[in-house]
Amino acid sequence: MSYGGSLTESFRWVGVYAGRILKGEKLANLPVQQSTKIELFINLKTAEALGLEVPATLLTRADDVVE
Repeated sequence: MSYGGSLTESFRWVGVYAGRILKGEKLANLPVQQSTKIELFINLKTAEALGLEVPATLLTRADDVVE
């Protein structure tokens, strides 16, 4: 299990930054961006290998479940 920033949101910001840089904006003028959407990831294969049982309520709250 882990919490992390949204990859989709991060990739979108990469595109925005690339566009601004290509238009000639100076890097020093670009603000630091922090992800505002946090996602919960659960890897069931790893949990099973460790002998852990993930409660169903936690699985329903997860944004991404790897099986």
